[in-house]
Amino acid sequence: MRAARLMSLVLLLQGRGGMTAAELARELEVSERTVHRDVLALSEAGIPVYADRGRGGGYRLLEGYRTRLTGLDRAEAEALFLSGVPAALREMGLQEVAATARLKAAAALAPGLRDAPATAAQRFHLDAPGWFAPGDPPPAALAPLARAVWNDCTVTASYRDRVRELEPYGLVLKGGSWYLAARSRGRFLVYRVDRFGAVEQGGGGFDRDPGFDLAAFWAGQSAEFTRSLLREEVTLRLSPRGVRLLRHVADPAALPGALASLRPDGTVRLAVESVEVAYSQVLRFGPEAEVLGPPELRALVAEAAARTAALYR
Repeated sequence: MRAARLMSLVLLLQGRGGMTAAELARELEVSERTVHRDVLALSEAGIPVYADRGRGGGYRLLEGYRTRLTGLDRAEAEALFLSGVPAALREMGLQEVAATARLKAAAALAPGLRDAPATAAQRFHLDAPGWFAPGDPPPAALAPLARAVWNDCTVTASYRDRVRELEPYGLVLKGGSWYLAARSRGRFLVYRVDRFGAVEQGGGGFDRDPGFDLAAFWAGQSAEFTRSLLREEVTLRLSPRGVRLLRHVADPAALPGALASLRPDGTVRLAVESVEVAYSQVLRFGPEAEVLGPPELRALVAEAAARTAALYR
């Protein structure tokens, strides 16, 4: 732990030119007294750290000194590509690895470019979880599954009261929930991480399919899942304004089919999840849509229209 902190201290000084004890303490999350002790230890080890006295002083490395500690190891290099999603790193247990990788990358930059990471961080930030959702703790299975994904290790896991042997290929964070893409008995499937029970690393690794593309696989699975929800169809007659509202009311997966079915008189067929869901969607059209079918949906909307009219008499 202390060795990693000492290395981080050197990289911070190399990347920023000079820092006060208070600044170093804040970055390293230790006390200023600990910083003073660490600097003394570095000096005794031959690292040319010196102190600038007086107001505005601090610690610096001897001019021209360059540490050879800036090379990234494999784990740091891989974690660096996830550093724009801090919540995901924290939940997978990779926050410290990524922090070290960022320090190494910053220290390796030319002096004129050392403010580039801070400049980017102040301009772009990815907040993955959705709105109006509590900050639930990450699923207990996430960290062991993440380790298995990184190391290409098989796992034995309890999922929905069944024990499964899986080859974990990748993790996806979608709408604040984690999903695992894994191969089981030769098939690639998607599992919700919060539905896993105990997860144990298997007896060995597995050979990844070189043709597997996580992003493409997830896109295909997401589209198939969305389409599978649209089990029913309703028929509407839309006014010109209703046609313009269609793209704001219809499910995104149903919109292309609806637009293709649109007739000159405004009649359109719309795929929906259920009559209950269609009811809430149709009400958003207001008087710009008439339900032609199915009859039960037409009756529900007619009753809602009558109750609304009664309120305004």
